[in-house]
Order: sequence, then C-alpha cells, then structure tokens
Amino acid sequence: MFTRRKKAAAGAVAAVAAFGLALTGCSGSAPAGETAPTYDPDEKVTLDFAFWGNDVRAEMYNEVLEAFHEEHPNITVNTSFLGFPEYWEKRQTEAAGGGLPDVMQTDINYLRQYAENGLFLDLTPYLGSLIDTEPLSENVLQIGEIDGVTTGITISTNAWSMYQNSVLLEEIGVEPFEEGDWQDYHDWMAEVTDAAKAKGVEVWGGADYTGRIQSFEIQQRAKGKDLFTEDGEVNFTEDELRAYWKSGQELRDGVVIPQQRLEETMPMTGFDTAQQTSEMTWDSFGVSYLANLGEPYTELQITAPPVTEKGAKDLYKKAGMLLSASAGTDHPEAAAILIDFLVNDPVTGEVFGTNRGFPASETAMSGASLDGINQQIADYEASVADRLGDAPPVPVTGYGTIEDKFRQIGIELNFGTITVDEAVDQFFTEMDIVLSQ
Repeated sequence: MFTRRKKAAAGAVAAVAAFGLALTGCSGSAPAGETAPTYDPDEKVTLDFAFWGNDVRAEMYNEVLEAFHEEHPNITVNTSFLGFPEYWEKRQTEAAGGGLPDVMQTDINYLRQYAENGLFLDLTPYLGSLIDTEPLSENVLQIGEIDGVTTGITISTNAWSMYQNSVLLEEIGVEPFEEGDWQDYHDWMAEVTDAAKAKGVEVWGGADYTGRIQSFEIQQRAKGKDLFTEDGEVNFTEDELRAYWKSGQELRDGVVIPQQRLEETMPMTGFDTAQQTSEMTWDSFGVSYLANLGEPYTELQITAPPVTEKGAKDLYKKAGMLLSASAGTDHPEAAAILIDFLVNDPVTGEVFGTNRGFPASETAMSGASLDGINQQIADYEASVADRLGDAPPVPVTGYGTIEDKFRQIGIELNFGTITVDEAVDQFFTEMDIVLSQ
C-alpha cells in the first residue's frame, strides 16, 4: 500500500528540512491485544467525500482521486464542495439528521465540537495500519487528538498573511504595503482607493478586515492573550471587541470595498475579482487567487499583517485543514484508506502544492514543487519566523459557530445595518449561548 510513498520519501527529508518543516516519524498502532483492522480489496465500496473550496480545488481533487481509483479500483468516491461558510452550514444540517459524508475536510475550529458530540469516527485503531503514521510527526498527529482519541488527521499547516495584487497596484500607481501598524495600513488602503478613483477605476485598497475573527485574534495575541484559555473561558472583554470594531469604522466610510459588491461576487472575494488590492487570509490561498484572477494579474505579493506591538509573537502555524470520517459510515476501513491517501500520497503534494496549506506529511511534501506562488509562501513563512508563537489551545466546542457569527456581524457592520455597540451586545449574547450548550 505504501510502495510509492516509501520510494518517494527517500528525498523528502532534505526537501522538508529546507523549509523548516522537518518531521519526526511516529508510528501508531492498534491497542494491545487487538488486531489491526484490514480491508478486503475485492469489496466494492462507494464513499461520499465533501470539502470546502472552489472550482480550482475541485479540479485538483478530481486529479488526485483518479490516482486513488487506480490503486483502489473497487472504491468509488463521490465528491461535493461549497464555500467555507456554506460548507459548515450544510454539515450542521447533516449532523442534526445523522448523515455526515463518509469522509470530509475538517477545520480545527470545528473538530472538538463534532468529536465530542460523537459525530466523528475514532481513527485510533487505523493508525499505523490503514493510515500510515510514519510520515507524520508526533505534533501533527496530536492536533487531531482530543482526550486520547484521534478523530482528525492533519493535512497541512498555514499562517495568517496579507496578499497584494502587484499588477493592479502598478496600474493604479501605488507602491505595495511593506510594513507598519494598523493605522499605517488604513492610510495605505485610503491612498489606493483615492488613486483608483482619480483614474476613474472602481478599485479599493482592501476589505473590512475587522469582519474576520483572525485579525482580532492576532491583535489580542500581541497583548499576550489567546481568545480563549486552556479551560475554554472567554479571554477578551466587550471593551476590547468594541475598540476593534470601532477601528474599522473609518474603513467602512468609503475606504474599503462596499459589502454589496462583495455579495455580488460571492463565493469569490473582491480580491479574487481584482476589485481590491489587498486581502488578509491564510497563506495557502495563493494558488486559488491566481487561478481566479487570471490574466493579466499573474503576480501576487505576500506580506505580513500589520504589527500591533513590535516583537510580539502574534502569528502561529495553524492546522490548515484535517480529514475526518463520519462515525456513521458503513465503510470505516475504506474511509481510513481514503484519508491515508489524501494525507500521505506524493501525488497530493504534486497536485495541490500549497493549495491546502503546507503538506504536513513528509511523503506528501516530497511530491510538492515549491516554485512560483508555492515558493513565495515558503519564503513568507520563513520571513515571519520571529512573529510565530505557540498555537492557541484547541478551539472550544462551538468555535466554528462563533467564528461564523463574527463574520455575519462583520457583514452587517459593513452594510451599516447595525451599530458597533449593538454588534458587541449581539456577539457576546450569542457566544454565551453557544458556550453554554
């Protein structure tokens, strides 16, 4: 089963170490006294696999799954995908009805919620047998483990970043944002928007980043505070959130792209459609951005988010995504084999590159070609090494719902249908409800 990846692994260690991602092998195994599960290759199985993404990622998955089917001709995989918010709305509906896909992409923010509710299959018995753990470090394996039970296998890691459209900026006549604090970034976005308006072009400097909880998170981390404590207690105040959302008011008054424009471009963003020159997001989005932008916007710049406090360890490596299986799947062994392939096989590195984040598996990384935008992402992560701190605690149950509520309120603020004070009251009320469930 692992012939191709073991052969590929020979040159992987050097390639991985070159980018600070050297991995320590860790072999899982079935519990003492139990036989490791096996799979009958003659059994015909159909699996449903769901992921979030766009047409670009869907094409990549189709290519990878063709290779999977060549190795496992009796396993048929049916796929479906949605944008991130819609993806989790559908999973919530399926979870309520007991019908999650056999295998699904999982975000770290939702892992505890689904695992503790018994919705994900315990993958522990398959580690070291149907799921090869040798290419995965101990730290990587632990990401998907809660209370000693593994319900997610990490595909990749990534970091928060800022993308800029270099070609569009040159057309407008404004230099890229290099570094500075949040007010410097505000001023730069205003300069871009004004310059575009002077040229008669409808382009904005960016979007209202205060609608993203990640930007609030890094500002809090710069103060030495994660959003939640290890015990799951809220670690920020109403006043801190109020100040954050108020800081975006000057942007919402004509500096950033209007929310109505964003609604019209969904599921793509204003950056995808060359209507804004910058966007803060996870660094793995570069491949999709380039594919969606197309000609003539073939060059992007990746820079660090604005600085809150110099020297602060505000950034961190996040599990880009994980793979989990439904606790209700009729084919757990086949699901484990699919997860193993999508995490570890070199073809995934070759096809996806960094589209899903930097491959967490040594053998997957061996297939990746770090050139173009992928090399830029590697260089970016190296450039922010001094800002990378420890990852925050595993998100509390319901964090995915909290994050989405934050996003929805950000949309209302950008539409101007809610005040900042109303937004803060609403968010804390709904967060309390989620955390008390």
